[in-house]
Amino acid sequence: MGEFQGKTLVLSGGTRGIGNAIVSKLAKEGCNVAFTYNSSEEEAKNIARNLEKEHGIKARCYQLDILKPETYKTVFEQIDDDFKEINFFVSNAIISGRSVVGGFAPFMRLKPKGLNNIYAATVLAFVVGAQEAAKRMEKSGGGSIVAISSTGNLVHTENYAGHASSKAALEIVVKYAAFELADKNIRVNVASGGPIDTDAFKKFPNYEALKAATIARTPLGRMGQPSDMAGVVLFLCSKDSYWINGQTVIADGGSSFT
Repeated sequence: MGEFQGKTLVLSGGTRGIGNAIVSKLAKEGCNVAFTYNSSEEEAKNIARNLEKEHGIKARCYQLDILKPETYKTVFEQIDDDFKEINFFVSNAIISGRSVVGGFAPFMRLKPKGLNNIYAATVLAFVVGAQEAAKRMEKSGGGSIVAISSTGNLVHTENYAGHASSKAALEIVVKYAAFELADKNIRVNVASGGPIDTDAFKKFPNYEALKAATIARTPLGRMGQPSDMAGVVLFLCSKDSYWINGQTVIADGGSSFT
């Protein structure tokens, strides 16, 4: 029996991209999964049913508006009814479309509303979600918390100042959380990808040019895939990574150095 067998992962944004890859990766290892979705309830339920059928684990999905971080508390109460304990929490959900208008733009066109939305979905949602998860992890003897970040705060990416600054803030909050939760045997780290070929990345107006530029500057010669990030998260949740705490682990094929 593997170390993830019978454990429970809670993850925000599990229907697509990196989140879906993480849920699938841990479910394959025998981990039960509780993941959130924004609006596609039937799609989320189908994913949960397929995970249960394929891997013999327990999977449940819950609606969450990531722009209202306080509603995380209700989600965790629902999870309490379905799972006896929580061992891993991954803060992954992001926002796009109308909610980032004024936040996804060149510096001189940035607006407070869009920036506030990005900050709420990235930093505030992590804080509330991690707090709720930590309360439950403490009761079960500890666990691992992982925040998903981006190398956009290290390498200039067009129109990305709003997202990049929120990711930088997120990585600092993670360090403080790691320090303060260590005595509860709860580790907190960041998995930072750059850039990953997801539906969200495809919404960039200059997607094709950005993809080509990314591949050209990446020593490994391709775009990152959601499965690349899932492998990092699996490691950060595993016992093999026990001595890693408060750190940002970068998975970018070497592109942040070029």
